[in-house]
Amino acid sequence: MFTGIIETTAKVADITHDGTNVHFTIESELAGQLKIDQSVAHNGVCLTVVDIHPDQYKVTAVQETLNKTNLGSWHKGDIINLERALRAGDRLDGHFVQGHVDTTGICVEKQTLDGSWLYRFTFPETFAPLIIEKGSICINGVSLTLFNVGRNEFTVTIIPYTFEHTNFKTLKEGDIINLEFDVLGKYSLRMWELKEGNSHS
Repeated sequence: MFTGIIETTAKVADITHDGTNVHFTIESELAGQLKIDQSVAHNGVCLTVVDIHPDQYKVTAVQETLNKTNLGSWHKGDIINLERALRAGDRLDGHFVQGHVDTTGICVEKQTLDGSWLYRFTFPETFAPLIIEKGSICINGVSLTLFNVGRNEFTVTIIPYTFEHTNFKTLKEGDIINLEFDVLGKYSLRMWELKEGNSHS
């Protein structure tokens, strides 16, 4: 479980393939603090640490993860967001995030405002029931509040601190982003579907 509050950014140092699996070597200041089998969110994707070196560690993504996230489009040198799992007793400053990406979206607009940045994203319309005006969403692992919500698009505003301490500063129009919708909304929708005999796919 995560909160969507990014601890630091890191660099993709190497990418290797093993059948349908992809191994990512991550260069990070957190490497020395990690343990084998620990869960870390990478751009919002929960991955398990499988190898550790002084300033690098390795994680593996299976085909299902590559299909549903933007990990398949990563390149050496890319900057990614990192968050370690929530510890019992920590303050929940963002919202409950599972690290299970639902789908990807596309950045279609980036505006520099006077002291902040506005981003507009599109996403598959089938997920429209899972977002509400002023609701929570996780974008590349960052907990944010939605506004200007449409059937297949929404907008967020980024404050200077978040811009400087996440990979939002490298995000540009046309980039693919990971989206995890609010888990409370997903459970509520599922209960309604079962009660009403509806199907959301």
